[in-house]
Amino acid sequence: MVIDASTYLFEATENRFFFKNVSILIPENWKNINQYKRPKHESYKHADVRVAPPALPGRYEPYTKQFTACEEKGEYIHLTPDFVLGNKQNEFGPSGRLLVHEWAHLRWGVFDEYNDDEPFYRAKSRKIEATRCSTGITGLNRVYVCEGGSCVSDRECRIDSKTNLYQKNCQFFPDKYQTEKTSIMFMQGIDSVTKFCNEKNHNREAPSLQNKMCNYRSTWEVISNSEDFKNTTAMSAPPPPPVFSLLKISERIVCLVLDKSGSMATSNRLNRMNQAAQHFLLQTVENGSWVGMVHFDSSASIRSNLIQIISSNERRKLLESLPTVASGGTSICSGIESGFQAIRNAGFQLDGSEIVLLTDGEDNTVKSCIETVKQSGAIIHFIALGPNAALEVKEMSTATGGKYVYASDEGQNNGLIDAFAALASGNIDGSQQSIQLESKGLKLNSNDWMNGTVIIDSTVGKDTFFLITWSQQLPSIYLFDPNGMSMENFTVDSTSKMAYLNIPGATKVGVWTYNIQAKTSSETLTITVNSRAANSFVPPITVNAKVNKDTNSYPSPLIVYAEILQGYLPILGANVTAFIESKFGETEVLELLDNGAGADSFKNDGVYSRYFTTYKENGAYNLKVRAHGGENAVRRSLRHPLNTAAFIPGWVVDGNIEGNPPRPENDEDTQTNVESFTRTATGDAFVVSNVPQSPSLLDLFPPSQITDLEATSHENEINLTWTAPGDDFDVGKVQQYIIRISESILDLRDNFDDALQVNTTALLPKEANSKETFTFKPGNISEENETHIFIAIQSVDKSNLTSKVSNIVQVALFVQEDYTPDEIHPDPSPDKNPPKSGLSISTLVLLVVGSVVIVSLILSITICILNKRRKPSRPRTGF
Repeated sequence: MVIDASTYLFEATENRFFFKNVSILIPENWKNINQYKRPKHESYKHADVRVAPPALPGRYEPYTKQFTACEEKGEYIHLTPDFVLGNKQNEFGPSGRLLVHEWAHLRWGVFDEYNDDEPFYRAKSRKIEATRCSTGITGLNRVYVCEGGSCVSDRECRIDSKTNLYQKNCQFFPDKYQTEKTSIMFMQGIDSVTKFCNEKNHNREAPSLQNKMCNYRSTWEVISNSEDFKNTTAMSAPPPPPVFSLLKISERIVCLVLDKSGSMATSNRLNRMNQAAQHFLLQTVENGSWVGMVHFDSSASIRSNLIQIISSNERRKLLESLPTVASGGTSICSGIESGFQAIRNAGFQLDGSEIVLLTDGEDNTVKSCIETVKQSGAIIHFIALGPNAALEVKEMSTATGGKYVYASDEGQNNGLIDAFAALASGNIDGSQQSIQLESKGLKLNSNDWMNGTVIIDSTVGKDTFFLITWSQQLPSIYLFDPNGMSMENFTVDSTSKMAYLNIPGATKVGVWTYNIQAKTSSETLTITVNSRAANSFVPPITVNAKVNKDTNSYPSPLIVYAEILQGYLPILGANVTAFIESKFGETEVLELLDNGAGADSFKNDGVYSRYFTTYKENGAYNLKVRAHGGENAVRRSLRHPLNTAAFIPGWVVDGNIEGNPPRPENDEDTQTNVESFTRTATGDAFVVSNVPQSPSLLDLFPPSQITDLEATSHENEINLTWTAPGDDFDVGKVQQYIIRISESILDLRDNFDDALQVNTTALLPKEANSKETFTFKPGNISEENETHIFIAIQSVDKSNLTSKVSNIVQVALFVQEDYTPDEIHPDPSPDKNPPKSGLSISTLVLLVVGSVVIVSLILSITICILNKRRKPSRPRTGF
């Protein structure tokens, strides 16, 4: 598959790109053979391509997980075992070609040129066309019915009176033999297709995701604008075959490299580090892992050689090695090198081993070991503590595939414990991974309470761990299970100022209640709750948090994402909140939305998004997301998951359809209620620069682009709906909307200001993220093209900043219902392809009127002739 894909990719990209090195990650439970090597930075979590069971039984179609903007890299490609084994070639075409289709999604952020939700549209030619690129792809539109194991094409497609398009059961069947070369993002399974659509042959009329997401640019225009393309030139010789490496996952090897320099004595840093490291050792790191510990200040020393975690005994033994005194300077490179040495001492290679480096200080010598670390084969996780931590280490974590997490000195934000809790293995099975359910903290006065609840849902509840920390004096701790029974057997560590309760085996499902009372003034209390999957066969609900860029420059906005899944199925209807903490501990709270508007690319895909623009200062920012699923939370089974490979229903050969077996699917998207749940997740930190010292008085942020405009027509009235943007992207309220219409989609896109404007005087904008509606009657539409118009919106804020033009929608006002063309031809036009049969309503009216006129004229002449015969004509009139 990969070899074929490499050759196909090389041709498709004008001799530029091919697969040079391919690493295949072998599961840990497979037998060992000599070919297998230990992975370096590769992990299942960060793989470009995942081979995994389908999200739903029988749903074998490959897809790319992609929820960011056009030109931004996707998450991963999901191939099912059934597809990899070559069993679905007829339905999706050769597997190597399909891999190139999905690779373009993943690498270059392009989108599909078909649309399962809008498979047909009415073109400017007045013909109904299949959504595709290019229009040079030929085929038939037919209703294909399968019953009792046999399938027949029983009739031509009929027009739906409500949509003015073909009815729902109509499908496009491509001709088996074609000459058209584009496009790979439409149907790469056609033998002749070897190219991406470019600026010349791109179909801008079609309602494809590529047009919607990439502002009607072709896929080749987007690819040509990528950094990959800019940094390469075409090759004259054919590419070499890919080089494959077979890498087998093995036990996890981790060394904690902990800063105990003098600055760690400030702001309770040393003790907070020990609390977080204990949580990692007691709960997060998985059984079977090898763990060691190194301390460093001006120099470094190995405090514990690597030992394998088999039981709680090894975990407790490692706790004894935590630092107790802070003194000295900061030598980060010494700490990393000692960590490497501890790994070698245990007889392990550095390949694939992990260094968890925590530091709070600057080190002007850290650059001296960056290249060595990059080449070592080890993965560096960087936990930056406080505002002065050496950011140069971030380059190490980025290059080696490690996590970069930031924690401020504000202990009530629980940043350090969250950082360590986020360091679960990237290769561990989901059923063994520690999942964070709650992370909360408060600053309290004496006798004040921190009260709350945490939900243990049925997908988790194994090996549940409650951790309470304080900064001064042991508080009063009350924890009640769902039946109201008090949990009193906490283990108290007065030295580290923490208490924990580990519940082995299954935990009672339901709402747990905690009440924690401070005993002194200015007390900082935190609670953290983790658990594991209750059943290895039932995937737990998980939350992943991220931003679209790990470095950013003011005033450019960032987009915050939180994805909620159960296995590969999205969870909808949750309440999701992001907490973004600056380096000095100021926290911005954002409600994330899955509404398909503003920063959110797709509605109801389980990805909750929002713009972030309220930067407080330069430096590192931490991201934490809290999700709560209540009575509105549901698990969605998609009829057609986003970005699935184009399913080929069959081929047209000599005018006859040779159908493929229908793909298993629900007639509609289905939603299943899920029980209440709580989750907390920490994303990688990000760095912002060029933030002014004092807030700018200028309005720098326009309204966000409207991306979910929809239109319907009824009796020549057009009804529009969309989600309201805000004064600053998706916050606040815009001043006005500008709605324009045109008979040409290109004119509306390229010359929006010159298009016909609709009167919106009565349209008063609502607050951001509200649902807007507007109805109007179009005017000044030419008789020739009255069958369809295009509509778009631009919003304007109080500073007269304008948004980007919205997605463009098409409305059919007048349709020839008896006109049902069934063949698709390249470059159709009314002159070349006149309707085969039937008359439009306007033509019929003209014929009727003309007939009446002709009949009236004949009657008048007849009467006049009869009158002339009766009496002589008058000289002046002739009658």
